[in-house]
Formats: sequence, C-alpha cells, structure tokens
Amino acid sequence: MQRKVNLLLLLFSLLGAGVGFAVGEFLLAALEDQAPRFVTVGLYFGLIAFFIGLFSLIAELISPRLSGSSWRQRYTDLSWKLLVPATLVLLFVAGALLQVLYQVNYGGIKPPKDLVLVIDNSGSMTETDPGKERFTAAKKLIGNMEDDMRVAIVLFSDKAEVLKSFVNVGNAAERIAIESDLNAMEQPDGGTDFNLALGKALDIIHAKDDPGRGTAVILLSDGFSETPIEQQLQELKEQQIKVHTIALSVGDYMSSGLLEQIARETGGSYNDVAEAGELTHVFQNIYNALDDRQLVTWRQGLTESSPLYSVLRIIAVTLLGIAIGLSLGMIFDNRYLARSFGVGGAAGGLFAGLILENGLSGSPFVDALVRLAAALVLAAIIALSTLVIPVKENSRQYRSGGGAVRTPVTPGRARNSRSSGF
Repeated sequence: MQRKVNLLLLLFSLLGAGVGFAVGEFLLAALEDQAPRFVTVGLYFGLIAFFIGLFSLIAELISPRLSGSSWRQRYTDLSWKLLVPATLVLLFVAGALLQVLYQVNYGGIKPPKDLVLVIDNSGSMTETDPGKERFTAAKKLIGNMEDDMRVAIVLFSDKAEVLKSFVNVGNAAERIAIESDLNAMEQPDGGTDFNLALGKALDIIHAKDDPGRGTAVILLSDGFSETPIEQQLQELKEQQIKVHTIALSVGDYMSSGLLEQIARETGGSYNDVAEAGELTHVFQNIYNALDDRQLVTWRQGLTESSPLYSVLRIIAVTLLGIAIGLSLGMIFDNRYLARSFGVGGAAGGLFAGLILENGLSGSPFVDALVRLAAALVLAAIIALSTLVIPVKENSRQYRSGGGAVRTPVTPGRARNSRSSGF
C-alpha cells in the first residue's frame, strides 16, 4: 500500500475543472428556457467530469506517477476509449437522474399553479411604456406557460378592473381570447392605486373554484401609491401568496421602495427595470423562479429556505463527486485508483455541495464564482485523495532456480492480463 500524489495530475485536474466550468456555464446560459432542467444539469456535470478526466489522463500520460509506466505502454488505448462513456455519459445520466429527484415536491409542497398579473395602466405609462411592451410581455409569458397553469389579469390606475378571471392557458381558445383583450387595450389614463389593485387580486383569488391550487402575483407599476396597503399585505402573508414586483423606469426612492417593501413582506422578488423592452425577459424569469430548483443554481420559490432541499442538494452533489472519482478509476482501468478517487470524490462532493448550498444567492456573477469554487475544490480533493487512501501495488512471484523473483505490475492488474481492474 502506497500513499503518493501526482502533482501534475493535481494541476491538470484543476485546469480541467476550470475548462469544464467555462463550457458548462456557456451551456447553462444557452439552454436556459430551451431545455428541460435535467438535461441542462446532466450536461453540466458531464462536461466537468469529461474535462477533469481528459486533463488527468494527459497528466498521467506525461508522468505516470499513479498508474505506472506499464499502464502508459500497454493500456492507454483502452483509457482513451473509456474517456467519454466513463465521464460525459455516466455523469450526464447521474446528474439528470439526481436533478429529477431534486425537482420532486416532497412534504406536501404545492408550487403555484395560478398566476395573477396585476398591470399598471395609469397615465404615466404613456411615457414609460409608449409601445405597450408590458402587454406584449404578458402575452409571451402566457404563451410559454405550462398547460396546467391558469392566469388572471388585473388592470389598474386609480381604479381596478378584472380583465380576465382564472383561465387555463392550455386551452387554445382561452389563450387567444386573452391575447385579443390585451391587443384591444385602451390608452392608459388616471393615477396609481395599489390598494385597489391588490384588493382586486385578492377578490379573484378568494373566488377561485379550487382554493387548493397555489397562487402567485406579479405586480408591475411605474409609480407610487399613497393609499394604505397594510390590510392587503397582511392577508397575502396569511395566505402565503408571494407578490413579485416590477418597478418600470422608477426614478424616485419612494416608488421603488414601496414596490420593494411589497415583495419583501410577502416573500416575493423585486425587479428594477429601466426599459420596457426588458419586461419580456423579467416576466419569464419570475415565472421560471416560481418553482426553480436546479442543483447548480440558487433555489427559489417555496423551497428557498427548506432544510430538506438543502440536504438533498448536498447529498446529490456528494453522490456526483463519488461518480466523478469512480469515473477516473474507470479511465485508468484500476480498481485501487477508483477506490481512492471515489473516497476523494465523496469528500470533495460534500464540500462542493456545501459551497453551492451556502454560496448561491441569485447574483449571476457571484453564483458563477461559487460554481467555479465548487468545481475546483472537488477536483483538488479527488486528485489529492491518494495521499490519504493508499494505492495497492500488486506483484507476482516467479521462481528462478531456488530464488524468488518479485515482478511489479500495474496496480490493480495481474501480469500479462488485459482484463479490467474491476
């Protein structure tokens, strides 16, 4: 049993983790809203594993400190053949499966299936949104919603009206009717009254035929309301209805502060938007976050502060760390390295999971740095695991005359055998 380390492999595995992170981040952004979450997460971990494996293989080819020179001479063809299935394919499957399990709603959690759009149509909107981008954004959001979702629309100024009570967006005729009503909207006029707007939203929520369905509210405005809203906020909090607010071209602190207060007190998100053209993206982001749980991104919605899902993320990343460690052992066709790297992967995955769970915050730049730190820590601990978990050096004895001759062979193999170390 030998404890040793290949410093070149450590350096190259860190480089591989960095490259895998960069490619994974590109895919994470490119596949947003374009692919199922399990596909995105599976590819993310598959790419990190592939590049860690690729650079580790190159390092051992240059300096076979762990696998031995006979591996480099006799088994590198097999290692190259195993690289893609043992890393990219294996970790894609593992990552996708664990993401599916992470998305399951445990403990009776019911994500919102009903969405109320409360849209400002006061006179000031002629300046902040002359092209009626808010209605275009609403139509695109409704078109992208899942078929089992329902939507209601409230328009308000210094009065409030229900444009549509809850209708199923999966019904094509209902969806077309909503779009037609939004296209026919009259010129905005009047002041701004949040009291009436939130009150009208609560009225249609109370009138729902299925009160067991979770509800969320998106409130868009460009102004300030002086009417009291304490009663509405209290009722929204009691019913655990989150209000996600959007401040459109709001320049004064009082207006933005009130919208931020509404979001904060109800547990929703606050979004400051400078240009009306950004509303489509903001609406979609809020919708995605209603039940957003990805292993590598900030958890939002009802499970944001859930201890259960915190533990699930850490366990999932730990299991993925073990899978990456085992995949490296498979590449080198060596069961002793697989054992050492697997234990290192468990430790590295645990630390990576803790980093993700405690570091992700919703800030794109900060979250990217957190994911990079998690990938580097995972790769480093795996590469250093052979310092703690020794690699067994097998040997066979051959007799020449009366003496015994000990011939070293590659760890995990029998001499003259090309069979797998597993």
